[in-house]
Amino acid sequence: MTLILLLAAAYLLGSVPFAIISSRLFGLADPRKYGSGNPGATNVLRSGNKAAALLTLVGDCLKGAAAVWLALAFGFSATDAAFAGLAAFFGHVFSLFLRFNGGKGVATALGVLLGINPWLALTCLGVWLITAALTRYSSAAALAAALGAPLAAYFIVGSPSVVAALLVMAGVLIWRHEANIRRLLAGTEGRIGGRSGKAG
Repeated sequence: MTLILLLAAAYLLGSVPFAIISSRLFGLADPRKYGSGNPGATNVLRSGNKAAALLTLVGDCLKGAAAVWLALAFGFSATDAAFAGLAAFFGHVFSLFLRFNGGKGVATALGVLLGINPWLALTCLGVWLITAALTRYSSAAALAAALGAPLAAYFIVGSPSVVAALLVMAGVLIWRHEANIRRLLAGTEGRIGGRSGKAG
């Protein structure tokens, strides 16, 4: 019962839509109404407001990390904490406050990795940065990092249950990028820094 309460609290934390909050704070249009329609940092960046995008990125990342850190602080095991992070990730992707719609989960996933092990987060961030620098596609970088996370966790953390949680997270990330994958294959995916649609 205590674990169920932990997972429910983590899910609610993950459901907080920082893209919507930051856009309202900066007087921007709802990010679901322009660009990719995704309530995440990359789409907020398309508004041209880097501060709003940064606030979204930090907020989405921290809620993933906070779910893991708080679980550990309350005496839960590392495995329970990893699944709390997964619950926060699901909260972001299927936000209760957005009628179970949400972002793609990249920043929140990074926060979960940070909470589990900083070296794990740095490794996956490195994969993201290298892929993004080479391709200038945020989606390709996210996919590369998602695929690399469970493998990196196997060597850095070594816990089968943590690896399993990250495999689930990677699967959802790839599924959420289905449209991006199609556009990448078609050569029509927008590049980092490019605008897509009108910000309003």
